[in-house]
Amino acid sequence: MGVGNKGPEGPLSRAILRREGELRETAWAGRLPRVARARGRKTARIAFCRLRARVAAACGAIGAGSANLPGMESFGIDFGGVDWQAWLRTARDFALPRLLQSLGWIALAAVIYWVSRWVLRRVERVAVARTATTLDDDLVRLLRRLLSISVAFWLLWQLAHTWELARVASMVVAAWIVTLAFPLSGFLVDMLRIVSERIAPRTATSFDDTAFPLIHTIVRILLVLGAGLVALESVGIRVTPLLAGAGIAGLAISLAAKDTLSNLIAGVLLVVDRPFKVGDRVEIWSAPKETATWGDVIEIGLRATKIQTTDNLIVVVPNNEIMRRDIINYTASGPHVRLRIPIGIAYDADTELAKRLILQAIDETPGVQPEPEPVVIVRSFGASAVKLEARLWMDDVRQRRAIGDTVTERVKQLFDEHGVEIPYPKRDIYIRGRPGDGATQPFGGG
Repeated sequence: MGVGNKGPEGPLSRAILRREGELRETAWAGRLPRVARARGRKTARIAFCRLRARVAAACGAIGAGSANLPGMESFGIDFGGVDWQAWLRTARDFALPRLLQSLGWIALAAVIYWVSRWVLRRVERVAVARTATTLDDDLVRLLRRLLSISVAFWLLWQLAHTWELARVASMVVAAWIVTLAFPLSGFLVDMLRIVSERIAPRTATSFDDTAFPLIHTIVRILLVLGAGLVALESVGIRVTPLLAGAGIAGLAISLAAKDTLSNLIAGVLLVVDRPFKVGDRVEIWSAPKETATWGDVIEIGLRATKIQTTDNLIVVVPNNEIMRRDIINYTASGPHVRLRIPIGIAYDADTELAKRLILQAIDETPGVQPEPEPVVIVRSFGASAVKLEARLWMDDVRQRRAIGDTVTERVKQLFDEHGVEIPYPKRDIYIRGRPGDGATQPFGGG
């Protein structure tokens, strides 16, 4: 039994063999990571050598100028037949003198800038500080800004020409023109603002307070737009089609807003012509019925004018309506205005007595100027009355209605006291008799 157990085919032998197999497998598994790392290092060394060989081949191709860069054919780039050394020499010959010339332009621009600034500071210190007005200060500030902008764009323009960039140079000129428009428009608006500040306090209307800012904005926009058009022309863009399109658009807008534009233009003409000003007493043709037909101007707006009647009503009249009608201004020539009062007396009344009584009534009325002297004339002969007219001068035109009422009432009292008849229309009616009566009798006769 024992010998059999120890034989090659015995259980013990099989156990030993199985154990040895397990040990060998365990030892091989432990060696696997080391083997993999060794193979990885070998693969990396092979890949690095291949990459170094390709780089060497590329460098050789550049040096010889006879081969393509390896791998570039996959991008569709063919450098075959390019003499890289000649290309590098050409690039160096092109760039180096221009780089030195660019540095010279930069230095020259800096010198021009600092010298000009020094001159402007001297002028400001010597001349500008001695004047009381701010106009020269604004002018020096404008010159300083124009100098800075011009030197910068001049340098860019020179650099563009130095590097033979004609398109870029034209774009620099266009940007230069547009940029100069902003300080110039600002200076012009400042000048207009100074003028408006001197004119506006002298006028009683508030229209100029609204009109001048609008004019400032329009001037600035027009100047910038003009500079933009010149800039477009400088880069080769024709602006004639743009102007034609703008004209058509402006025509459409003007037709759509013709009433508003008419009022705006009429408002400007009112300021220029000045047929009346704020505080003037004017006649109102569009006053409501049974209300006062005249009033004082209280506001001249950009679109309409406001008039306050003697009934304390505010009438808003569009400016274009005012410009289309006759304007009656009672106070434009001064407060003294002549008043005419029509008075009728009977044909059998004493005309001289009536004239004396009317002059007496005028002398008793306050607010009437003694010079020129009041007069009473016979104006015409009416159907049932002799028409007289009293003419007198008033101290205040705004008392026109009150003075006329006082004089008329006093004349009525004096006529009643002295028996001067104020006629009223009378008619005598005659009734013609029937045929055969042979007589015509007045109405009411027997």
